[in-house]
Amino acid sequence: MKKYLKYIKRNLFSRFDRYIIAKFLGTYFFSIILIISIAVVFDFSEHSDKFTMYHAPALGLFKYYLNFIPFYTNLFSALFVFIAVIFFTSKLAENSEIIAMMSTGISIGRLLRPYLFSSAIIALMSYYLGAEVIPRGSVKRIEFEMRYKQKKKPQIAEHMQLQVDTGVIAYLDYFDGDRKTGYRFSLDKFQKKSLVSHLTAQRIVYDTLADERFHWKLHDVKIRTLQGLREEITTKAFIDSVIIMEPSDFFAIENQQQALTNQELLDYIERQQLRGSSNVKVFQVEYHKRFADPFAAFILSTIGLCLSFRKRKGGMGAALGTGLALSAGYIMLQTVSSTFAINSDWPPILAAWVPNILFTTIALILYRKAQR
Repeated sequence: MKKYLKYIKRNLFSRFDRYIIAKFLGTYFFSIILIISIAVVFDFSEHSDKFTMYHAPALGLFKYYLNFIPFYTNLFSALFVFIAVIFFTSKLAENSEIIAMMSTGISIGRLLRPYLFSSAIIALMSYYLGAEVIPRGSVKRIEFEMRYKQKKKPQIAEHMQLQVDTGVIAYLDYFDGDRKTGYRFSLDKFQKKSLVSHLTAQRIVYDTLADERFHWKLHDVKIRTLQGLREEITTKAFIDSVIIMEPSDFFAIENQQQALTNQELLDYIERQQLRGSSNVKVFQVEYHKRFADPFAAFILSTIGLCLSFRKRKGGMGAALGTGLALSAGYIMLQTVSSTFAINSDWPPILAAWVPNILFTTIALILYRKAQR
């Protein structure tokens, strides 16, 4: 075991590797801190009048920007990777450090190894942020924006009908989203296309304090149970019930998919497919993108290295310009492919991975060219 660890340290984490990794990650995090700091200042100055007008609390504002930073950091992570690689690699080339490295017999493939290791760290961080951290923070971020940036309008839904389980149809005449309360509710259960139960309630309230999800309190309840030609009617003033629906099911919330963790996304997609909903592709694309996006770090760092490891007369300007154009193309392709998947018959998984497939091809072409 000790020999194996020594082999790893000698071959994978040599002084050369540690030097490149420190340069890569140092430049990456420095560029993030710089750009996001500027973004926070601009966002605050642009919306400060609304924050004052709507009396945004100082603590709420602080928490909003705590959630703002990881969201936009992860959103532009691919661009930061590209800029970091091109910037510090061009500096190494200008200082003839790469020439010195290659004069010792280091190939472009060996030079790429610490870049890929650094990319793996960034990819893991990006995945964790996108799958767990950002969704939890996005709930508070979106709520803050609706309340203090664009002054949330009263959430009201009328005449809502949805399938909450196999053969179970819920109908709600009116729902107040702010109070989490609905009026004139009915729940019909069918077996073999025959109605077996019809429940009505004058008022239904979502229990936000319950430990489990989908917990509702029903008031003024009447239950009709049908068995062939027989009918039994039961009335109750109040019952607790678990109904597989939530207040968010009654409203089309902008960017709702960003506020769900991976498991919550899967559960939501399953429920929407059961109900025959037409907007499920947005959530399917979001789920697959959370696995596809972190791989951009490997692809774009490879392209960045191949574009900038040579010493050029014009400095890093040409490499940086090409890199920015390619990264902008990558981001644009992500948007276009997602739009195609949502509005056409494209499979969501294909829409999420098309940018990676195309840019992997570009990276392999540039890598082979760099080898020659």
